[in-house]
Amino acid sequence: MQKNKRTHLSSQFTRRTLAASLSVLLLGPVLFVDALAQAWPSKPIKVVVNFPPGGAADQIARAVGIPLAEALGQPVVIENRGGANGNLGGDMVAKSAPDGYTFLMSSGGMVSVNPHIYARMTFDPTKDLVPVASAARVLVFLVAKPSLPVDNIQGFLKYAKENPGKLSYGSAGNGSSPHLAGEMMKSQAGFFAVHVPYRGAAPALQDVLAGQLDFYFDPGIGLGQVRAGKLKLLAVGSLKRSPLFPNVPTLDESGLKGFDADTVFGFYAPAGTPADVIAKVNREINRILSTQALKDRIQNLGGEALPLTPAEFGARATEDAKRFGEIIRERKIVGD
Repeated sequence: MQKNKRTHLSSQFTRRTLAASLSVLLLGPVLFVDALAQAWPSKPIKVVVNFPPGGAADQIARAVGIPLAEALGQPVVIENRGGANGNLGGDMVAKSAPDGYTFLMSSGGMVSVNPHIYARMTFDPTKDLVPVASAARVLVFLVAKPSLPVDNIQGFLKYAKENPGKLSYGSAGNGSSPHLAGEMMKSQAGFFAVHVPYRGAAPALQDVLAGQLDFYFDPGIGLGQVRAGKLKLLAVGSLKRSPLFPNVPTLDESGLKGFDADTVFGFYAPAGTPADVIAKVNREINRILSTQALKDRIQNLGGEALPLTPAEFGARATEDAKRFGEIIRERKIVGD
């Protein structure tokens, strides 16, 4: 009788031990993710900007990076990896470990434009990267060198039509928002100008200032030069006027109906990054974007702070892909 009792107790203990072990195995991944999220971040975080220093993406990343580092208690290191209209930096982040220590700051074009203009990409931005937080709606401003003999948008469009092929304009690269804006304007206004792609908006701006280019669509980095009288601001490539220059008309109201070249810049992470980490970064970035200091900083770049959830950010990129895809197919735009 005693022996049977001991056998019964031993059997119960074995079953309980096996059940407990099975529970640990099943819950292990969940417990690991929870522990990772709770411990994160425990070392510096890298934000890769997929355009050269000085451009809108770079300036926004640095403006957000400082308060983000303070909020997370770890340094936020900005690394520029420009090239191939953002694809080089995008590829680097897409292939990084999804551990919450590598993020991407990019224009929306890498997700909404590049798949349309590159026959092959080394990564799929819609599958290998996940949206984390939008940062800003970035407008483009049609600017011209001071010596161009025009004073307003109507005079510019008339001059461009009367001098086909004589004007040149720069952009941050084939398929960049300044390039697409130029092609949209040429298509709707019915004139031809020579496109010169650069490896970023900053070098294109320098050549407009130097008189090597006649005009370009500036993503906000040249507005200080506009205020200084070194560039002519002719129009805004958005559906609404900029609060910085309320007297400057949009191209939409200047006769090019529906003209909208706005893009959304924001942060992405490698697919597989823990959801809790993404939620925390999104929450902190949205809080930062809601501060007056960041609103003013982004507005001074000609943009508008745009806090969104990751889902809203992803949906906006999908909408932009449809909108820009039309002009890309019409103008037969291909990547460098």
